[in-house]
Amino acid sequence: MPCILVIDDRPDIRLSLAVLLEDHHYTVIEADNPQVAQVKLKNHAISLILLDMNYQLDTTSGEEGLAFLTWLQNSSFGHTPTIAMTAWSNTDLVVKAMNLGANDFIEKPWRNKHLLHTVAQQLNLLNLSSQNKKLKQQLINENCDDYVWQSPVMTQLLKKVKAVAHTDVSILLTGDNGTGKSELARFIHQESPRNNEAFIAVNMGAISESLFESEMFGHKKGAFTDAKQNRIGRFELAENGTLFLDEIANIPLSQQAKLLRVLENGEYETLGSSLTQKTNTRIISATNGDFTQLLSTELFREDLYYRLNTIEFRVPSLKERTEDILLLAQFFVDKFTKKYQRSVRCISHGAQQAMLDYHWPGNVREMSHLVERAVLLAEHEQLLAEDLHIRNVSPMGAVKNLANNALQNNEPSNQLPLMTLAEAEVAMVKLALKQSAGNVPQAALLLGLTKASMYRRVEKYGLAKN
Repeated sequence: MPCILVIDDRPDIRLSLAVLLEDHHYTVIEADNPQVAQVKLKNHAISLILLDMNYQLDTTSGEEGLAFLTWLQNSSFGHTPTIAMTAWSNTDLVVKAMNLGANDFIEKPWRNKHLLHTVAQQLNLLNLSSQNKKLKQQLINENCDDYVWQSPVMTQLLKKVKAVAHTDVSILLTGDNGTGKSELARFIHQESPRNNEAFIAVNMGAISESLFESEMFGHKKGAFTDAKQNRIGRFELAENGTLFLDEIANIPLSQQAKLLRVLENGEYETLGSSLTQKTNTRIISATNGDFTQLLSTELFREDLYYRLNTIEFRVPSLKERTEDILLLAQFFVDKFTKKYQRSVRCISHGAQQAMLDYHWPGNVREMSHLVERAVLLAEHEQLLAEDLHIRNVSPMGAVKNLANNALQNNEPSNQLPLMTLAEAEVAMVKLALKQSAGNVPQAALLLGLTKASMYRRVEKYGLAKN
């Protein structure tokens, strides 16, 4: 129910407006001067202001009303629509009030029908403006991929997911990087009763600790140095819909209590405001982190963890569901052919075999990038193996092949010399760096390591380039 702040020094005027507005289902808060109104604005969620322009100073100049409008325009409440009122018709005063942010002007004595129409019109405009801001923010990084899954392991996973999608239970998705956790989260949203509302995804690992509250709960203009205007938080954007918290394990420990409070009772405050808001949002989170280690080292709150994973699903890596590889590859070929207006139509048998032989350390995300590049560079309507620029086996796979051949041919000393595990690790790291032309992140993918793990090994063995 919209709340209207009536600012007037005459009790009979305030009473008349309160009776009229409350009869039409508005909530009314009264203030007998602009100074009291400033306090009321800080303590209540005001939807619209009815402002008398004259008080103790005089009855015609409107200077006190103009001073309030100036303050309002420079405060965090500047977005609140304001209808100015005066008993003295003064064109100059109307112009000044409009220039200072007043949205409309009404003369006293007012006509009830006209006043109610003006109030409804301003509230409708406010609602449209708010919806427009939400839509603009939702369009950022919007992703509507509809991946193809048909392997038995994914079919079984989707069956389990559908069984709980219609509920509001919190779901935690785990699995390696690039396995498609965000697409599965979107699938859950589409299968839920909230599918006509917003699906808002936020990368928790990309939010700095200092901006966490602003990103998640929004902020008011002037809440901090760079807060030039009001910002809608992710919880408000996802109201009545689904909020997807990706890389949830990366949330700073100092901010976890604030997220826990929202999950427990649905309450939060916009930064710069003391008003408590309630949220009605379904939470889905995802991580590739090791929660067992995070909990044991007290880097993640145990109570927050159990709030997030009422139900936990692990998304298998691409090498665990090889039946999906060719379907996904064709999906990406079609997608990027359309995006870049290329002529690639299908994947050759050789390219298909190369994809099936590859170990896909980067999973679905790696396939997407690889096929995108191949489509851009392909010279034929058929995607060829050489267009992919992938090695059929990983460095570790090459070692395994050498070992198998050596044992079968009884020639261990010629092809696979015995060495310590440490020496083997150094050799593998060097081989991966050589095959990736010194690109450490790419070398990490080849070995199935994280970037951090690969950098530690490069430093440990003194392999960094000078």
